[in-house]
Parts: sequence; structure tokens; C-alpha cells
Amino acid sequence: MAVVSFHARSNSLPTRSHPLVSEIDEQVCRLRQSQAASTSSSSSSSIGHNLNSLQVVYDCIDQLFQLPTTQQALINDQKCFNELLDGSLRLLDLCNAAKDALSQMKESVAELQSAIRRRQGGSEGETRRYLKSRKTVIKAIQKVLKGMDSEKSTSPNNVETVSTLKEAESAVVEVLECLLAFISQTSSKPSSWSFVSKLKKVSAACENEFSDVDASLKTNKSGEEVQTHLKNLQPCIHDLEEGVECLFRRLIKTRTSILNIHNL
Repeated sequence: MAVVSFHARSNSLPTRSHPLVSEIDEQVCRLRQSQAASTSSSSSSSIGHNLNSLQVVYDCIDQLFQLPTTQQALINDQKCFNELLDGSLRLLDLCNAAKDALSQMKESVAELQSAIRRRQGGSEGETRRYLKSRKTVIKAIQKVLKGMDSEKSTSPNNVETVSTLKEAESAVVEVLECLLAFISQTSSKPSSWSFVSKLKKVSAACENEFSDVDASLKTNKSGEEVQTHLKNLQPCIHDLEEGVECLFRRLIKTRTSILNIHNL
């Protein structure tokens, strides 16, 4: 009697042998290496580069979610589905915090520049308003980073593809935390801040357009020198905003893909 063989449809998530999973692993590994290399010399350009790298990672992730095997596996594994859905929301919240911080700083820079031009050097009132705005932004960032610490999960996952996706999620958190720490860097020591460990990712000795403006205002530099630092800060904010916005759109697309799988 002949033995009839057949292949049953697998409901497991794609393994690491799948090209997309391997590509995500490689991209995240390169990103981690870039993060490690810039730990003591973070700059707006290095953070911008890492934001762009995350966009490539999430382009691959979105393709992964289009695979029927991935979709079927998540339909069958509600726990994995919920973990990925919750994670996507946390990333969007963190991304929004970075967008808000950059937007508020951009507005404050524009107001200070306008005041300096009108008064040919500005006044103590405009300086105080700018520094007060900076303090508000830094407090908001402190709150966000505290919240991220309490939400981090160290629970392992034995499904290889889910582990890969969580590694990508962790990479997003690291890059955005580094960005928020960069924005928060000032010319004074943050010894009283609970998120000082985050600020250690940003070397005080490296170029930081935000702290350059702070230093020039606190040491009563000339209006011309302050304007020079503000002009340097403007394109920095613009580039970081652009990188965060592009990443945000990809994260939205990823969350939409996850929700669409739920509706299949």
C-alpha cells in the first residue's frame, strides 16, 4: 500500500531562515553597533542617522506582517498579538513625546530669535522665557523616561520572530531615549534628575546645539553670538523633526497592519 505524504499548513511564525526576518536582525544589529559606537559622542547627526536606520527596519517589518504565515500565526496566538499591539502603542507614545519636545523647542527658538532681532540683542525677559520653556520641556521628558523605565518588560519570548520584533521595538526605544536625552542636555549638571543614566548616553564634551544655546544665554553672551547658536540649532531641530516624523508614519503603518490582521 502506497504511503501518501502531504505537507500540512504551518501555523507557526516564520523562522529566522526567512529573508525578511534575517534582514530585520541584521539591520537591528547594525543599528545597535552604531548606538554603541556613539554612546560617548552622540550628536544630532548620529541620532538622525539612527532614526533613518529605524525607518528601514520598519519597512521590513511591515513587509513581514503582509506574509500569510505571519498573519495566520498571530491570529492563532492572541498573547503574541496583544504584546505586539501594546508595544506599538508604547512606541507611538514615545515618538509623540519626542515630536512635542522638538515642536516646543522650535517655537521657543523662533520667539527668541524674533525678540533678539527686534531689540538688537534681546532682553532678560526673553531669555528667562526661553529658559523657562526649556525647563518645561526637560520636565516633560523626565516624566516620559520615568514612565518608559516602569513599562519595560524583561520577559523572554521563545518564538523567534516575535523576539526579533521585540528587539526592533527595543531599538526604537533606545534611539528615542537618546534623542530625548540629547534635547535635555544642558550646560549644568543634572545630578538631581532621576534620568541621569539616560543623559550619560550624551557626552557633555560633544557638540550639542541645545546646550550651546543654554550656555550662551546663561553666560550673557552677545546677541550676535546667541543668534549664531540659535541659527545652528534651527536646522538641527528641523532634521530631527523630519526623522521622527518619518519614523512615526512607519510606526502608524505597522500598528495598522497589526490591527488589520485582527480583522481578518
